[in-house]
Amino acid sequence: MTAPRCLSIFSGGGGLDIGFERSGWRIIGATDLDEDCQHTYRANRPEIPFRCASASEYSRDFFQSFISKEDLRSLDCLIGGPPCPAFSKSRFYRKEKSRGMDDVNADETMRGYLRTLDELRPKFFILENVKGLTYKIHADSLRFITNSLTRLGYTYDIWVLNAADYGVPQIRERAFIVGSLGVLPKKPIPTHQETSSCGDSRAEWVGVGNVISDLQSNGVAEIQGHFAGGKDHDLLKLVPPGSNYLHFTKERNYPDPKFKWRSRYWSFLLKLSPDLPSWTIQAKRSNNMGPFHWNNRILTVQEVKRIQTFPDDWNLSGSIESQWRQVGNAVPCLLASKIADAILAARECLKRAAKNGTSKVSALRE
Repeated sequence: MTAPRCLSIFSGGGGLDIGFERSGWRIIGATDLDEDCQHTYRANRPEIPFRCASASEYSRDFFQSFISKEDLRSLDCLIGGPPCPAFSKSRFYRKEKSRGMDDVNADETMRGYLRTLDELRPKFFILENVKGLTYKIHADSLRFITNSLTRLGYTYDIWVLNAADYGVPQIRERAFIVGSLGVLPKKPIPTHQETSSCGDSRAEWVGVGNVISDLQSNGVAEIQGHFAGGKDHDLLKLVPPGSNYLHFTKERNYPDPKFKWRSRYWSFLLKLSPDLPSWTIQAKRSNNMGPFHWNNRILTVQEVKRIQTFPDDWNLSGSIESQWRQVGNAVPCLLASKIADAILAARECLKRAAKNGTSKVSALRE
């Protein structure tokens, strides 16, 4: 049986791709602007054709320059997450930066994704981004995207998924625009929940201690050139696991308040609890922005890989900062596999409908 074909763009460190491979898909090609990502693919998946390019270069001719025409002609799914800073919460604070598709890079990458859909016409697609894409402030940008999808003949749905609900040891909400030229995939059913309830078969969220406690470190605050907490390291040591700088506020009954309520980013002096999922792993590590290990230190790249459900033997290329960025920007592999399963089920449904001569409407009822 021929494996379904998937093209990866904005591939990064490979989170979506690994998940799709686990679900039985074949990645026919990948691309990213970052050369370290290309080296990561060469180290782990040398059989996958990879090209470094900006989104402005995406076209049928570009993809045909390194992927076979047969693979492109039979393309089942396009996957990718255009860079998301312009839609992130940080832009609420960075007033000097443009938001949404008023940002030059966001405009280029979103148009590059949509142009690829237009020229290659895959049966399905996944467009991943931060949850902020769905906020009211970005309504014009989202409307541009969805109107473009309708014009191209795609039906679509928007899923906001929390990775923790699918067994990932991380609270990480992301938006996925899921589309099809035929049968629309069904949203994956959550397998986990925050707390167990009587009669519910879902397991509780996975605590981060379950996945990284076996990894050894030297236990000191300085890891690979970064010092946990920076000048506030002594305060970090006083933060209870699972809390942050708000521990030192009047509202939390701290006897000698150090900070005003909600005066800093949520992740300031944020410390993991081994019994809870991690908070969202960011694309850039920091001296004072967590989450930090409950032993008052910076997380290691190997620990971040575990939290993002990457395989231990997935070798990342580049500097420590580049490796962290590749993992921090990724879709958790386990969540990606759940999405891939949903698209695969819709693909099989469409194939059965075509074989039996039934309509797409009938297939949707299956």
